[in-house]
Amino acid sequence: MLPKGTISEKKAEQSTYFYLKYREGKRVISKYIPQKDVETVREQVEKRRHIETMIRSLQEERAIAEKALEG
Repeated sequence: MLPKGTISEKKAEQSTYFYLKYREGKRVISKYIPQKDVETVREQVEKRRHIETMIRSLQEERAIAEKALEG
């Protein structure tokens, strides 16, 4: 399953730490991402966003097609 949310960075002294932030209900969850996994998680988040955009677009096209077939 592709992760939802966004990647944020926090700088502490000389280090940068990365977190995956997303909502579960009203709560915001922050999960630490090890440095070696940041690019992989970033690609997965972008892929999820792209798929969600495609789904919305297809749903809009379906609604338009259904209206056209009704009339």
